[in-house]
Amino acid sequence: MRLPASTFAKFCIAGALGFVVDVAVLYAASGLLGWYAARVLSFLCAATATWVVNRRHTFADGPPVVGPWAMGRQYLLYLLSMLGGGAVNYLAYSLVLQLSDARYAPALGVAVGSGAGLVVNFLLARRVVFRAGRQP
Repeated sequence: MRLPASTFAKFCIAGALGFVVDVAVLYAASGLLGWYAARVLSFLCAATATWVVNRRHTFADGPPVVGPWAMGRQYLLYLLSMLGGGAVNYLAYSLVLQLSDARYAPALGVAVGSGAGLVVNFLLARRVVFRAGRQP
């Protein structure tokens, strides 16, 4: 099944929203958790935000998910599938923090990491989580 280019564009828009959530939570939590642990929390918050947007808009034509258990399973499947791109994302983020001591390095690291994990996350979301005919 071939998806229109607008699907990828919508995924990128959801990712941009996720980026804003990611950076906001990262900076809010970094004083308490430090830059590395706060990044784990911020990634989870961003992934949750992008799941909501992607299921309602990007992949809205996918199979219906009815009931809290099915939705919970889809959410967990989404988080698990995003770990592939998340690992790439976290590695890129860590490298930027190690290579730069600039004040904006954490935000830059999130941006570089998000770009690095984008394609992996899109393919996993499209083919695993929101695949047509798949019932969680």
